[in-house]
Amino acid sequence: MDLTLLPRIQSPADLKALPLEQLPTLAEEIRSAICGQIMKTGGHFAPNLGVVELTIALHRVFDFGHDRLLFDVGHQCYPHKLLTGRFPLLEGLRQRDGMAGFPEPRESDYDLFSVGHAGTAISTAVGMARGDQLNGEAVSGENPNGRHVVSLIGDASIVNGVAMEGLNNAGTLNRQFLVVLNDNGMSIAKPQGAVAGYFDRLRVSDTYRSMKRAAKGALGRIPGGGALKDLGHRMGEMAKDALLEDAWFEHFGLVTVGPIDGHDIPALVEMLTAIKSVDRPIVLHVHTVKGKGFDFSEGDATTFHSPKPFSVTGCGVELKSGGRSFTAAFGDALEEVMNRDERVVACTAAMPDGTGIKTVINAHPTRSFDTGICESHAMDMMAGMAKTGLRPFFAVYSTFLQRAFDQAFQEVSLQGLPVRLCLDRAGVVGGDGAVHHGFCDIALLRTLPGSTLCAAMDEASLRGALEFMRTWDDGLSCVRYPRDDVSTRFADDPGPAFERGRGRLLRGCDAPDVVVLAYGTCAITAMEAADQLVDELQIEVWDARFAKPIDRKMLISALERGGAVLTVEDHSIVGGFGAACLEEASALGLDASKLQRAGLPDGWIYQGSRAEQLMEAGIDTASIVTRLRAMAPSCATKQAPTSNLV
Repeated sequence: MDLTLLPRIQSPADLKALPLEQLPTLAEEIRSAICGQIMKTGGHFAPNLGVVELTIALHRVFDFGHDRLLFDVGHQCYPHKLLTGRFPLLEGLRQRDGMAGFPEPRESDYDLFSVGHAGTAISTAVGMARGDQLNGEAVSGENPNGRHVVSLIGDASIVNGVAMEGLNNAGTLNRQFLVVLNDNGMSIAKPQGAVAGYFDRLRVSDTYRSMKRAAKGALGRIPGGGALKDLGHRMGEMAKDALLEDAWFEHFGLVTVGPIDGHDIPALVEMLTAIKSVDRPIVLHVHTVKGKGFDFSEGDATTFHSPKPFSVTGCGVELKSGGRSFTAAFGDALEEVMNRDERVVACTAAMPDGTGIKTVINAHPTRSFDTGICESHAMDMMAGMAKTGLRPFFAVYSTFLQRAFDQAFQEVSLQGLPVRLCLDRAGVVGGDGAVHHGFCDIALLRTLPGSTLCAAMDEASLRGALEFMRTWDDGLSCVRYPRDDVSTRFADDPGPAFERGRGRLLRGCDAPDVVVLAYGTCAITAMEAADQLVDELQIEVWDARFAKPIDRKMLISALERGGAVLTVEDHSIVGGFGAACLEEASALGLDASKLQRAGLPDGWIYQGSRAEQLMEAGIDTASIVTRLRAMAPSCATKQAPTSNLV
């Protein structure tokens, strides 16, 4: 459709200047613009379509250049960005110099936190609410021009444990505080758990259909209700009628309003205006449709949560096809493992499609579990299942593993339990950028005594790692793999079976100029670099396979020949595979002065293509070629130091 209103919105002030009757047209234009761009570049589609009217209403009523807006599940921020002057950046969505796919303070003062993990908005909002009070900047009866605080929750992240902690503390605030619950009946996939079931029942109840309750009865049941005797008058009749008598959030000390229709702009504006300055915490329960505006996304919000580029044809919607992904390879491999071993169970935390577990859930529904957005709980649940003698596999994005590290320490590693972690999206992840990079899983997990860390360079090695982990019952183990397609270079040569602490020699040399010890898919990159230098240098390449324990024979062979050694990994240079090699060399008394490391720098890498990010980190093929050329002349001696390996 032709965009006539959206290009004129340079700030929320322009939105406020539009007549109310034009706002539905603006909503249509926002959906059209988002759809047109994601068709070309991919991105978070359905979550943003569902919050268009809600975001318009929030910016119509509040002034978020002054007030506070905190996002939970930042992938629902596109409409917010378009209403805060960033329409010109949309054509570069998730690209290096374009619009980030998540809230990004570097991009705009309207974004308060760079956030892509669920459950955090209520807690950070509570912090800002308390900070504004201490600074004398909070809105109140004495300071009507002070700052309001709003947190926007979505995609079932309210069930996250951190969100519950935030709610528990939010109920103690003695000031204005608004939690907007965008209840779309979805997480990234179908939400799980008792709380999700509560919202399902509420949506189909008489309460939701009528959206009418007597305020007098409701106030009597709200904690502290005696102090709210005039709340109904201050909120207005619409808000008063929408008060819930049996609202679950009231047990946290928050007045609950709704559910109301999240696509009715006039009703949203009226409601938000009515409750805007109520001087106590309120939850506004808003019901929306994820993927609103297009039949294909409304009908399949999971597929269109964050699709690749796509096209709409007369026969339907066609998603851009690519090669075989590590995620798909993992799902098939784990299903085969479960077919062979009835003791194997599998789990994911709200990411059945994203981790490839969906195929396993379909094949083995009684041995596969989706806990919802609860990584800490999932880790502990897997520990409990391991304690009963089962063999649990927990499929989780590397970036979300961080949320369950304490459980990996206390309930898994300390107990010596064999929980198996399958870390998708390890390394740089492309368009999602800094909030989702899997840059620290090696550094975290190798601190745990008895842990075993391995990486897959292709599909065959992924299958080999899973089979090794299946029978490794002596403690925590993990395999990492990237958001990328699997290489077919060694499709006809899967190599030897995985053996703990043993690497695989991919290209050997009698007198190498440089030995490359590569971890994970960087082994394929190293082989490509060696191919380009075949007429110039003798390059030996290892697929190290394990970051803990390091293959001592491999390390001694590399260092004792006196040439240069390069470690390569798609992980932070701090605490990663290369650091583990240096520590092991020190423990063995080896001279590691000619060992150099390549990996992710000690700094943030922002959105762009994965290829661009690997280039920025200096671990793409061209960068490795340059690095190897520079290292080779420095090999002045080939004298072999001794080791103290027994």
